[in-house]
Amino acid sequence: MRMVRFGLFAECLLTGVWIALASLPLVTLPAALAAGAAHLRRHLAHERGGLPEFASDVRAATRHGGLPAGLAGWAALALVAADLAVVRAGGLPGGAFAGAVGVLALLGLTVAGLRAAVAWRPGSSWRALTAAAAHRTVRDPAGSLVLVCGFAVIAASAWFALPLAAPALGIVTAAALALERRAAA
Repeated sequence: MRMVRFGLFAECLLTGVWIALASLPLVTLPAALAAGAAHLRRHLAHERGGLPEFASDVRAATRHGGLPAGLAGWAALALVAADLAVVRAGGLPGGAFAGAVGVLALLGLTVAGLRAAVAWRPGSSWRALTAAAAHRTVRDPAGSLVLVCGFAVIAASAWFALPLAAPALGIVTAAALALERRAAA
């Protein structure tokens, strides 16, 4: 039984590396996360899956709305960065509160985006997935906090040694997949 669990852990690490490589263009991050989740679902179901299936899923998710989802995510990040720049400059009354709200909103959007990517299936609408994921993010604060802590692990891994951030992506994707399965049950 231990070897099976270790095999799943190893698969999560490998999937994280694949996600990192597929998201190098940056706007393909949602599609790469969706493909990584699909790969982990196949692995858990003992179905055939490997790099060719992962690449096929990345292409499908990118073609069916993954690029606009990635662009929207980076636009939200740019808005929060601009908000924080204004707050730091001190030109905004109540700036500390506005900055905190901006950071919390970004975390919420990031969690919802990850949950949407994990729920993706071929032919799914990213807009519908994101709306449903936003509802799950708000209705499941404990699960959302788990994912925020997962983002902290990725950040700490990147701070310690940048190559460790890639495998950590797979672990956070697996955590999001577990949360989605828990919500469905």
